Amino acid sequence: MASKALPPALERLIADLSMLPGIGEKTATRLALSILRWPESRARELGEAITQLHSRIKLCTTCFTFSEDDPCAICGDPRRDHTIICVVEDPGDIIAIEKSGIFRGTYHVLHGAISPMDGIGPEDVKAKELIRRIEESKRAGGTEVKEVIIATSSTAPGEATASYLSDIIEKSGVKVSRIACGIPVGMDIKYADPHTLKQAISQRIALCESS
Repeated sequence: MASKALPPALERLIADLSMLPGIGEKTATRLALSILRWPESRARELGEAITQLHSRIKLCTTCFTFSEDDPCAICGDPRRDHTIICVVEDPGDIIAIEKSGIFRGTYHVLHGAISPMDGIGPEDVKAKELIRRIEESKRAGGTEVKEVIIATSSTAPGEATASYLSDIIEKSGVKVSRIACGIPVGMDIKYADPHTLKQAISQRIALCESS
């Protein structure tokens, strides 16, 4: 039931904002009231920007990230190393990796992770598209993919996805690696959970070799 304290139009905006991830009713109310205080021209610009999300943004047909161009800026950049593909679950993961400035290869977005308990199988993510991309890279004249880095999350679905992809990619003769998981930089080890500690110890690296 709509509140008598708020106009219906404002109630609708609050309800719509509350549907966003991590936005509760209180936060949505504050955001809606802030927008209401804006000049009408600024509010219209926001509405147009939201509308253009669907009219202008599409999926890159190579890596399946969101882009206004096809191929996207990364896939179309000859300065990137096209022999290496980093596989992520979501386009937002690319933003995080790019901010690190350490990776200069290309990406492949799965748009999800394999989770049998939730009814999500390999056919529900962009797994077959990744395999096709690897196979097509081996054709004459193309840039052959040499390594695939699996950068899915360390959750159960992320690990299941990594295991599945590793098995099928290795059959194609391409090197498969997995991003390391462990103790975050700056974290006191006694505050780490058992799963994090298990990952950190099992994926330890040698600092020096004994003679």
